[in-house]
Amino acid sequence: MPSPAPLDRRSLLAAASTAVGAMAAFGQTAPRVFGPGAQPVRYPDPDIVTLDPRFKKYAIGNTPIQRVATGFLWAEGPAWNGVGRYLMWSDIPNDRQMRLLDEDGHVSVLRKPAGFSNGNTFDGQGRQISCEHGNRRVVRHEYDGTTTVLAKEFDGKPFNAPNDAVVHPVTGDVWFTDPGYGSLMNYEGNKGPLELKEAVYRVDSKAGTVHKVTDEVFKPNGLCFSPDLKTLYVADTGSSHYEKAPKNILKYAVEGQTKLGKAAEFASMALEVDGKKVAGMADGIRCDTDGNVWASAGWVGAGYDGVHVFAPDGVRIGQIRLPEICSNVCFGGPRRNRLFMTASQSVYAVYVEARGAHFT
Repeated sequence: MPSPAPLDRRSLLAAASTAVGAMAAFGQTAPRVFGPGAQPVRYPDPDIVTLDPRFKKYAIGNTPIQRVATGFLWAEGPAWNGVGRYLMWSDIPNDRQMRLLDEDGHVSVLRKPAGFSNGNTFDGQGRQISCEHGNRRVVRHEYDGTTTVLAKEFDGKPFNAPNDAVVHPVTGDVWFTDPGYGSLMNYEGNKGPLELKEAVYRVDSKAGTVHKVTDEVFKPNGLCFSPDLKTLYVADTGSSHYEKAPKNILKYAVEGQTKLGKAAEFASMALEVDGKKVAGMADGIRCDTDGNVWASAGWVGAGYDGVHVFAPDGVRIGQIRLPEICSNVCFGGPRRNRLFMTASQSVYAVYVEARGAHFT
C-alpha cells in the first residue's frame, strides 16, 4: 500500500486551523485575555473559525489575533496610509484621531479636535478623507495641513452626520453614507432631528458636486466596492431605529461608475450561536481581491461579535471572534494582508492570506 503524500506546511496549517475551528463550538472557548502579559494563544488561534471550506485558504495557522491598542471610548473608521506606513482611526467621543506606527507599534494622537470624525479613508493621492459627525460634513486633509470641505449639504439642507466613505479608484469620486447617528447623540453637540432622508451620496471629483445615489436603505452605514468595481456593498444598520428594518448587507449594481441599480440582499447577519438563531448588525465592510466581504459584526455577544467573512455568493464562510463589539475593518500593512479591526475600546489585528481590494 503506497504511503500517503506528505502535506506541505501551508496545507498542514490550514488543516489544523479547520480542525480546531470545528472543535471550538461557538461560545465554548474559555474566556480569553488579550494584551501585554496575557498567556500566549495556542496555534491555530481558536477564534479564527472556518465555517465553509472556502475560508481555509485565508486562515493562517500560525498567527494570532492581537490587541494592538486600547483605552478608547468608541474606536471607529480605521484606514491604512501606505506611504506613511501607519494605521489611523477615530476615537469619536474623545474627538480625536489616533495613529499606530507600523515600525514599532507606537500609538499617538494624530489630530485633535477632529470634528468627532467617524469613517476615514485615503484617496489615490494619499490624502485623508474623513466623515465628521460634529460638523456634519465630509472633508479632505491636505498635505499642507489645510482642510478642504468636500460635502456639507444637499438640496440646501445640512447632512445629518456623514458616517463612512470610500473612494472610487478610477474616477476618484468619494462615495459616503449619511445614516444620521452622529446627530442622534449628545456628545457631538448637534443632537436633533434628521435633516435629510438617510442615503448614500457621491462627490464628483472633477465638478465637486454632490449627488444622491440611493436612499433605498433604512440606515446605510459601511460601504465598499467589489474588486471589479461593478458592485457596491452597503451595510444596513436601520434596525437600530426601525423595527421593520432587516439586519443585512445590501448590494447594488454600479452603472456607468456614477449610478446604482436597485438594491438586493447580499447577506443576512443572522447566525446560529449555541443552538439559537441570533442576528446582530454589520457596520464597516471591506472587500478582498477575491471578492469576499469582510464585515464587522456586533451587538449580540460572545460567539458572534467580531468579523464575519462572506464569499461573493453571500455565504458566510468564516469568523474572527473578538471580545468586544467590532465597529469597522480595513486591510493594511505593506502587503495589505493584515486585517485591522476597531472594536469598542480597542483595536485588533490579524494576518490573513487575503489582500485588500482597494486603497484601504
